[in-house]
Amino acid sequence: MPAYMAIRAFNIELARIPDVVSNPAIGSMRMQAWRQFIDAAFDLRPPEEPVALLLASYMRQGFKLSKTWFKRVIDARDQKLSHPGFGSVAELESYAEATYSTLLYLTLSALPVHSVTMDHLASHIGKAAGIAAVLRGVPLLAFPGPPNHHSNNPAGLGLPSRERRGVITLPLDVMSQSGLREETVFRQGGKADGLQDAVFSVATRASDHLITARTMLKNVRHNKAPGHEYEYIGEQEHQYDDQVEWDEAGASEEYKRSYGVLMGPSISTQLWLDRLQKLDFDIFSPKLHAPEWKLPFVAWWKSRQTRL
Repeated sequence: MPAYMAIRAFNIELARIPDVVSNPAIGSMRMQAWRQFIDAAFDLRPPEEPVALLLASYMRQGFKLSKTWFKRVIDARDQKLSHPGFGSVAELESYAEATYSTLLYLTLSALPVHSVTMDHLASHIGKAAGIAAVLRGVPLLAFPGPPNHHSNNPAGLGLPSRERRGVITLPLDVMSQSGLREETVFRQGGKADGLQDAVFSVATRASDHLITARTMLKNVRHNKAPGHEYEYIGEQEHQYDDQVEWDEAGASEEYKRSYGVLMGPSISTQLWLDRLQKLDFDIFSPKLHAPEWKLPFVAWWKSRQTRL
């Protein structure tokens, strides 16, 4: 599916920007370029850029995607170029919603599936995946490697080299509750007092979202309403007209069509959280970065049962 490949490539290109620019200002310029690429693709006048060309080719076939959702992802990642940390768990969840959940919305709309129930599931799964992704990045951002020497910035322009200072991306409210200080992490790494407690608190929030998604799915599979209202209903791009009323048969069929989109991030996130728990929430353990050999087998087994 051209749209799926384009959405995935779009996200990868944005995620790479902090590693290939010398400072946040140049990163913001690249983000602005991506806003222009998206505008041009939606006008069916794409530049010679692979992602924009893929998106335009998809829309020429008569399919529709949301420009607002693409720009929401850009805006969220742009903001984190200069402010990579999070003041609270709520801010972290908002970031995950604006990135990982929104990418799932885009993928569902490309099927096309336009359903309040599926978007609701995607919201929780995306938040879990986004929170887990931030946790994965804690060691990498606390102790960043050497500068990327493949930046396209020409030498001799007087641009300052990118500072490779570490940053702790755990939410500040959780760090405060756990008695964790940034300086301690920089000095002691994974042995810092309070670090495991802080990681546990954040990981628990990700796990809660997956549990909520599975509870919703269980209700849907038993022809029941999801169990709680979708908090973003009524917002831009989340207008469902008469679909707000519960439709048992419709929800079951929508889930079958959407399963492949939701299964991947749900299962991979759960497996990583399980491994983190087995390692006693040691976020600096090298074992967390090893390939997950169980993923294909678990995905196969879950797919036979159409479970998350």
